Amino acid sequence: MLLAEGQGAARWRGVGNGVYTGEACATEAQAERAGEQKARRQVSAETPEDAQHRALASQRQPIDLTQHVLGAGARGVSGFSGPDQPSDDSLQRCVRCGYCLPACPTYLETYSEASSPRGRIRMIQAVADGALSLTDPSFVAQMYQCLDCRACEAVCPSGVRYGQLVETARTQIERARSRPAGERALRSAVFSGLFADQRRLRLAGRALRWYQRSGARRLAHGSGALDALGLRATEALAPSLPDQFYAPSGEVYAAPPDAPQRGRVAFFAGCVMSAAFAATERATIRVLNANGFTVVAPAGQECCGALTIHAGEMDRARTLATRNIAACEASGADYVVSNAAGCGSALKEYGELFAEFPAWRERASAFAARVRDISELLGEALAHGELNTRFEPLPLTVTYQEPCHLAHAQRISAQPRALLAAIPGLKVVEMAEASLCCGSAGVYNITHPQMAGALGRRKAGHIVATQAQAVVTANPGCALHLRAQLDQMGSALPVLHLVDLLDAAYRGRMPI
Repeated sequence: MLLAEGQGAARWRGVGNGVYTGEACATEAQAERAGEQKARRQVSAETPEDAQHRALASQRQPIDLTQHVLGAGARGVSGFSGPDQPSDDSLQRCVRCGYCLPACPTYLETYSEASSPRGRIRMIQAVADGALSLTDPSFVAQMYQCLDCRACEAVCPSGVRYGQLVETARTQIERARSRPAGERALRSAVFSGLFADQRRLRLAGRALRWYQRSGARRLAHGSGALDALGLRATEALAPSLPDQFYAPSGEVYAAPPDAPQRGRVAFFAGCVMSAAFAATERATIRVLNANGFTVVAPAGQECCGALTIHAGEMDRARTLATRNIAACEASGADYVVSNAAGCGSALKEYGELFAEFPAWRERASAFAARVRDISELLGEALAHGELNTRFEPLPLTVTYQEPCHLAHAQRISAQPRALLAAIPGLKVVEMAEASLCCGSAGVYNITHPQMAGALGRRKAGHIVATQAQAVVTANPGCALHLRAQLDQMGSALPVLHLVDLLDAAYRGRMPI
């Protein structure tokens, strides 16, 4: 049984419980061709390297499903087990319509059905049915090639919760397979070491800051050591760290007495934001104060767990989540406010993370219901005429890049634009494919540098084409990846957080 990649999941006969024939198959094939044509129209100017990559990918070599799917369970672990399984409801909701194809970044880069949400859902269904091994290399590769950007969820007419499918599939994979000792040690150092304790992360940050400022960085570049170790691309992603990190330790920042008092919020600082973007953290507090919110910075908060979940380490993520829930409960706040799209998305899904764990289920759901992205909170205030709009003009032209976990996972898209539009003198120029993933996706730009680089160059090209004076986003991973990609293009265009602009307008200072 042969299937040419890109020719439609309708032809995946014998896999799962969906068999398509006749008119249904033709209808799906037409839908997919329309999706491919739309996707190709969206492809912008690209580098010769990207063009070569796309040409190779579009050859669509046939794959033998009798070898890669049917009966593959004999080569490893078949089926899912224990907690954290892909939702059967979401698997059954997928009708293979193809609306996800032009929204999926890996499909747009490869035009491969296997690299689309529809194709991956069929593979997950095959594992659930016992027709495909959980540890089959092709299945593992596709689960991790996905950026987990959730763009498919935003366009799916059937309400498939794709993020739940791929995140639990990764967790099942990690429990079933045995990694080499070196990989296990590295993952333990990252997820049980750095991201498990903010103090250790800040210690690593201080070491990185010393490396950047002591001359060690120049030595590493000049000696060729980075190239010898294969670390040049990864090192380029490292942020220039500030003199001081932001370390929440229970501080209370009271709203000005002359401002309308709008309540008390707990500020979730996040791990990367507090280390690499400390100035934006402090700007967030000032902006919230300016709008009448008393801000509490709960002590004891840790990483949100997003990176850990994306890596298939849900048990470790739950440990982090319990600490964050307890820390924010003690603050007595009305809302928990995040200024990082990835953090906010993870925090809002704590209820789902603990769905199978009764001891924390109720507390996690109550916590998740109080989480707000700062653009969501301020956007609501703007919509009700309650936002402090005493802005000074900012004569600046910017373009807005939508973080995936803000636009797709949290469905927050209009509010950031409305807030930017409220600043006098500020002009917003829309870029092409503003909501297409930039390629950062947590640590994806480290684990999958080629795909991340192709998407980053695509996004950076769109940014430069707007001729804006700065690009605005709302997620630290996006900001770091965009900075690296713009640098590679020779562009010094500033990358700003939405809060940086709001704070600058309140204070009457140009942000660049």
